Amino acid sequence: MEALRDVDPARIGAHALLARLGAGGMGQVYLGRSPGGRLVAVKVIRDEIIGHPEALARFRREAETVRAVRSAYTANLIDASLTAPPFWLATEYVAGPTLSHAVAERGGLPADTCRRLFAALAEGLASVHAYGVTHRDLKPQNVILGTQGPQLIDFGIAKGAMQTALTQDGSAPGTPGYTAPEVLLRNEVADAADVFALGATMAYAATGRAPYGTGDSTAVSFRVVHGEVDVDAVDPGLAELIRLCVARDPAARPTPAEIIRRCGVDSALIDDPVYAALTATSGDGAQAPGLPSTLGPGNPYAVDYVPTYVPPAPEQAPAARRRLPRWMLVASVGLAAGTLSVGGYLLLWDGNGGGTDGHKDIGAGGRTAGPAPQGGQTQAVQTPSAQPSKAPSASSAASSPASSDGAPDHIEPATVSRDLWTGTAPGLGNCNLPAEERSQYLVSSVVDADAPDAKSVTGKVKIHVMLKPYHAEKTPYYVSVGVKPPHDIDETTGRPFENVKDYNKSIGYTSKPVDLDAVKDQGGVYLTYPDDFATQLVDNNGVDRHFKAIPLANDPGDWTVVFYHVQGVREYANIYCTGFPVK
Repeated sequence: MEALRDVDPARIGAHALLARLGAGGMGQVYLGRSPGGRLVAVKVIRDEIIGHPEALARFRREAETVRAVRSAYTANLIDASLTAPPFWLATEYVAGPTLSHAVAERGGLPADTCRRLFAALAEGLASVHAYGVTHRDLKPQNVILGTQGPQLIDFGIAKGAMQTALTQDGSAPGTPGYTAPEVLLRNEVADAADVFALGATMAYAATGRAPYGTGDSTAVSFRVVHGEVDVDAVDPGLAELIRLCVARDPAARPTPAEIIRRCGVDSALIDDPVYAALTATSGDGAQAPGLPSTLGPGNPYAVDYVPTYVPPAPEQAPAARRRLPRWMLVASVGLAAGTLSVGGYLLLWDGNGGGTDGHKDIGAGGRTAGPAPQGGQTQAVQTPSAQPSKAPSASSAASSPASSDGAPDHIEPATVSRDLWTGTAPGLGNCNLPAEERSQYLVSSVVDADAPDAKSVTGKVKIHVMLKPYHAEKTPYYVSVGVKPPHDIDETTGRPFENVKDYNKSIGYTSKPVDLDAVKDQGGVYLTYPDDFATQLVDNNGVDRHFKAIPLANDPGDWTVVFYHVQGVREYANIYCTGFPVK
């Protein structure tokens, strides 16, 4: 939760707005107060996607679903406006952390607590299914741990028995790691798919780890279809039930009633001491009227909304007049013959100006950063995406520069990064990296290097990162930090590409990987942007190229800071995300 901004309205419909609860691809969610004094959650669709019929249809579907489903496990619809902008809906406000935040803060939950939560969520699914509705996006972010029991939220892609799917062309509904194999392979959505998502959610609750690992979404989906759920060190009986729920054959999965029976609950979830502790809120700092404070970076009680809709990219300028980014990843997901094939191709443009745009790779001081290859061609390097973000090339991790202990001394662009941060001050905001994919042991801060209390950054940024002393990560634990400008950068100018308004999908300018376990007793490591950051890659001829990080002033807006767990020059996974605004 955070304070309202100057751009926020004071009222939506009859409801006075009190604070921001969160944001996502569909819109902004506010804490509101009805005329009678009731607290409500008000979801307002974003202005920039009002023109997309699919987005409006999805928003109206969410309102219809919430209105139709009257359950103790869902927040009831209070009011809505669906005929003219601004489009919004208001539901009951449920105070409490999301399951993703609670587990990220505490770690995996005890087996007895998991069984009680398992049974409660199965009962919630049963009540939703009784209305002929399939949730289709059950995951830790969409479970609020309320004082009277868990609540299911975000029915933006829910599907009724007589409705058709609303998803982007060629995409499957849901979230990677929580979407069932039959949905990925054949787009078959039924109640059993929700049971799969429940099993994956409970795997996260029991372990504190993403159920099918982290990394690129295509790699995670590959593991869903061909791999096994992560239930290492979980109580055997609980692990067996989770495995049943995520069985590849939907017919082999238990019904919600069978799950409840197997859990054998003999006491109320709200009487569970661990659950009670998770729902207890306390804090200091700014707060909304009449509510405990939940403002602050990393606070587990901030409601976590993750985008369910990404609007299509704006029309691009003609190719002959447009410079291309120096690298591009095209990920392909092939669905055929009942199997999921995943591949990616890293395209490295030459720096010789051999193409139509005369693009050169520019290093320090505007000089060409090394000899240019000949011919204006591209190189396609296939990515075996069953491993997260791993893209072997002619220059592999084994032959790439490394430190004396064998650790990589840099990372190279090998994947699309869709992590984006928006906020009001350094470290205060929202990032769309799902909470269950974040490391629970990482601690970070971001401040203006010259004015640590500043609400925006103007010159340089100081980034601190460390592992908690009691972490359980395997060592050594190498981390590289990526700093992403808001837009893709033309290295010939050091500024955003002309006529291209897409958000930045690169991994950012990155730092040298550091073993955080080795420096945990010294309080971690401090980095300064742009001094400690650059982009390194290998061109078609095997020549290393180096690009200096650009000044912050070259691209004002919300900058994203992504932390990567590094296992090789082209093998890494995003594990945390924050950011800072540049004015």
